[in-house]
Amino acid sequence: MRQIVLDTETTGLSPQDGDRIIEIGCVELVNRQLTRNNRHYYLNPERDIHEDALRVHGITLEFLADKPRFADIAAELADYLAGAELIIHNAPFDLGFLDAEFARVGLGPTRALVAGVIDTLVLAKEMWPGKRNGLDALCDRLGVDNSSRQLHGALLDAELLADVYIRMTRGQESLVIDLGGGPAGAGELARRDLSPFTLPVLEPDAEELAAHEALLAALDQESKGRTVWRRA
Repeated sequence: MRQIVLDTETTGLSPQDGDRIIEIGCVELVNRQLTRNNRHYYLNPERDIHEDALRVHGITLEFLADKPRFADIAAELADYLAGAELIIHNAPFDLGFLDAEFARVGLGPTRALVAGVIDTLVLAKEMWPGKRNGLDALCDRLGVDNSSRQLHGALLDAELLADVYIRMTRGQESLVIDLGGGPAGAGELARRDLSPFTLPVLEPDAEELAAHEALLAALDQESKGRTVWRRA
């Protein structure tokens, strides 16, 4: 299964009002493994960037002045996305911008190019209703290191979301790099013989057992007695 974790940065909030994409980050997963076959584009939007958006991503028009237009990379991006399942946090936002950009060059809509879309924000709200479910909150909750995320950046955010998605869907504790150099090598993973190692078994002391029991009791109270470990 081929999946693309995708994120964008934009000049503002509304493609209907003419806001444009200025950065696209894509991270490829094949069979839930990173392949390094990623894509990253900075794009000249040919319009101003709203001050609020600039405070979020810090990307200036001066920096983008010599970058390609979306039309210059549209065919390449469409080919890259073709047939993949997209993983996006708050998918309507990014899809709205991608659809508008593709429409300008006679392509799309995006969903017609891909196999499907998973919205990790929807997934997170189902898993943790009433909780904060932004990317930073999910990184904190799932133990994903986001210390390098001072500003929003499409490729960094896509990389973080890839790790978050794997942990949310309980496929594995962290991402594994495919060492096969592409689809032909998918699944060929570096292996180490761990048989010489003996793992110690650490027994909890009385204080740790009491703390564990208190945590279980708090979870049971929060779930109104629906926790499975309290059932007879």
